[in-house]
Amino acid sequence: QVRLVESGGGLVQAGGSLRLSCATSGRTFSGTHRGWFRQAPGKEREFVATISWSTDIIHYADSVKGRFTISRDNANNTVYLQMNNLKPEDTAVYYCAAKYGTVETRRDLYPYWGQGTQVTVSS
Repeated sequence: QVRLVESGGGLVQAGGSLRLSCATSGRTFSGTHRGWFRQAPGKEREFVATISWSTDIIHYADSVKGRFTISRDNANNTVYLQMNNLKPEDTAVYYCAAKYGTVETRRDLYPYWGQGTQVTVSS
């Protein structure tokens, strides 16, 4: 089965840090651009960050700029999201997504998704 698998979520206090990972299972997704999205209860899934296969294109949502860093290790087919200075409003299920072609921030343009990992930030 072809999958993206997120890990690294958990419970952290405001101001703390977490590092999310997105690995692959069943195929490498070589050549894909990767995105991180999040969905809080009662809200739509929103864009967080994206990185191109070659890492020369990176975009962040305004709400996470300066606090989150996306990176990737293509040799290990893994993408990371380093989250620092976390705030209660960052609480959500975080999803990894992959796509070929152009780098995008719209969630509907990503055909491949992981199952999500919960991030909870307490105040």
